[in-house]
Amino acid sequence: MSDVATKTAPSRALQWAAIGLASTVWISAGIFGVYILIFFGGALLDGNVERWNTSLPGLYSPETLGATAAIGAHFVAGGIILMLGPLQLIEGLRRKAPAFHRWTGRLYVLTSLTAGIGGCLFIVLKGTIGGLPMDVGFGLYGILMVLAAVQTVRHARARRFERHRLWALRLYALAIGSWLYRMEYGFWFLLFGGAGHTNTFDGPLDIVMAFFFYIPNLIVADVLFHTRRRTVGKGVQRLITVILLAATAFVVLATFEFTRQAWAPAILRSLAE
Repeated sequence: MSDVATKTAPSRALQWAAIGLASTVWISAGIFGVYILIFFGGALLDGNVERWNTSLPGLYSPETLGATAAIGAHFVAGGIILMLGPLQLIEGLRRKAPAFHRWTGRLYVLTSLTAGIGGCLFIVLKGTIGGLPMDVGFGLYGILMVLAAVQTVRHARARRFERHRLWALRLYALAIGSWLYRMEYGFWFLLFGGAGHTNTFDGPLDIVMAFFFYIPNLIVADVLFHTRRRTVGKGVQRLITVILLAATAFVVLATFEFTRQAWAPAILRSLAE
């Protein structure tokens, strides 16, 4: 009898809930990746970098061209990462097309390094709008992304594939951080009206968010990796299923609102100009 046939109803529900959440995250992050490439990358190609400030005030100024180049590389690389990441995690694709997995993996790691280094250079050259807490939080984020990219390659070359997969999962957990940052802010504003946030991003919420958009991701990635082969009780499976379904609903609603209000209009305006 196959594994699928022997699975209990709670385990099947959990499996489908996990697939649903992963698919929803990939679609949402992919849309955001397209937005980054077209809006930020398009403005860079058109020589209209001032347009960046309509999305993130103070991001560009003609006095800090080095910082502009660094953050431009960060944005373009980040868009590529969000679109490539899901391909690297599909087990069937790894097995059936190993050469494709290796070459897209090299590009994925290269763009991850570019995004991490570019973001860190921007912080060193200009600093973030939120000051020291945001500098530290985002700087650590960039350093961890570089570390995860290097470790992913190092373990693959040494044929330590389990450790390679763990670091690749950590790298993707970090890669979706920029997407989650906006998602979490959007829902906070929806539910609490921006309490704790300031226009200079130095309020209590902003300080927490400087770390919250990537540290929980890493914890979840490690928990999922280390528990994927362990058997848990039906009650725990049902609880996790409910959490995954709630998270999926959150992502669907947030993606719809961000696409309707921000991403789609920005993409359409960029293509029309």
